Amino acid sequence: MKKSNKIFFFIIFLLCSIFIFSKETIGYEEDVKKITSKLRCMTCQNQTIYDSDADFSKDIKKIVKNKLQNNATEKEIIDFLIKRYGEYIVFEPQKNKRNIFLWYFPFVFMAISLAFFIFRIKKN
Repeated sequence: MKKSNKIFFFIIFLLCSIFIFSKETIGYEEDVKKITSKLRCMTCQNQTIYDSDADFSKDIKKIVKNKLQNNATEKEIIDFLIKRYGEYIVFEPQKNKRNIFLWYFPFVFMAISLAFFIFRIKKN
């Protein structure tokens, strides 16, 4: 092989490597944005971690990116952060036994109100 062909293949290999690495980084950044948009900054006034520039938010972004690079799922990352910082860190309450009241009370209240309203109409 000629020397020029070796240089050409080396440059192609280098460019492909850079493209693949940058594509992985962009993929992680999109996942970091998706996850941190669901999390609340503990030092800001109800601002998402993605939108915040506080030191706390920067640390959480690093943790999320590190966990994504270690092949953790979104649920595993959020569960880890809830365990570490409490459920206040997520904007949407988790669906578990402790929060069943939050999820079902509006429907129970509406059903009771509707029954009371129907009873009052029939009484009159």
